[in-house]
Amino acid sequence: MKKLSLYFLTFATVFFTSCESDDKIVIDVIDGITSSAILRTRSIESGTFNRFDTSSIFSVTVEQQDEENGALLSSVDVLVSFADNKDDGVDNSKAEVAYTTIPASEFSPSERGLPQTNFTATLAEALAAVGLVDGQFDGGDTFNFRFVVNLTDGTSWSAANGNGNITGGSYFSSPYQYTAGVACIPVTPVSGTYNLDMEDTYGDGWDGAFFTVSIDGETTDYTIESGSAANFDIVVPDGTEELTFTYTPGNFEEEHIWELTAPTGETAAAGSPGPGGDIVLNICN
Repeated sequence: MKKLSLYFLTFATVFFTSCESDDKIVIDVIDGITSSAILRTRSIESGTFNRFDTSSIFSVTVEQQDEENGALLSSVDVLVSFADNKDDGVDNSKAEVAYTTIPASEFSPSERGLPQTNFTATLAEALAAVGLVDGQFDGGDTFNFRFVVNLTDGTSWSAANGNGNITGGSYFSSPYQYTAGVACIPVTPVSGTYNLDMEDTYGDGWDGAFFTVSIDGETTDYTIESGSAANFDIVVPDGTEELTFTYTPGNFEEEHIWELTAPTGETAAAGSPGPGGDIVLNICN
């Protein structure tokens, strides 16, 4: 099977902490209000739709909390809107419409004993919800999924009435809404000449960092040996079945800037400072 991927080998450590100040926020935000609800982001499994694959998904896992530890949860409404970000004189943006309702029965206890569920939408489902067809969307456009938590006391909670501690605070991490971008991720490798432009802001080379490009199993490494910049043309032959760009980080990652330009002239991927995780190529034309 033909495949195309761009991997970044990174090390990431996530710290989950709790302290007295967090406990005080819980008291101030929840216990001090007659009724309230948050919808904490636990993980975003997939935050990007593929323009070329309508089965690609947006997926997020959320955890609900109220002053009775989720016992007040009735349901969660999901609404979706679409932003046409292409400057072509035609605006296909769509206002917010109802997408689905998730009943409390579809939540199950998290490791903290709070109601938790996973929400997943395919690109095809999102397009159908807002009434779009092929040709009316492209890479760079975005869908916005907004969640409304409904409690058994009749109140509803969303981004409209959540304060900064809830929507933006590290403890609650409850934005109530998520933007899913549309990227043009090639299903098969795009042949031609790619340009890899690399920069080191300090000017002493890439400190052990390097790119590895694999074309049907043949690998070549690229780096800045010394100095502040390097530029390489990478030729991908017609008929290539597997194309992989891999970034291996080094020391002083904050100094490293790079941009990969596709044969079409588009920026296929870019990073600064250093990679933040797995990145895929974005080639629309």
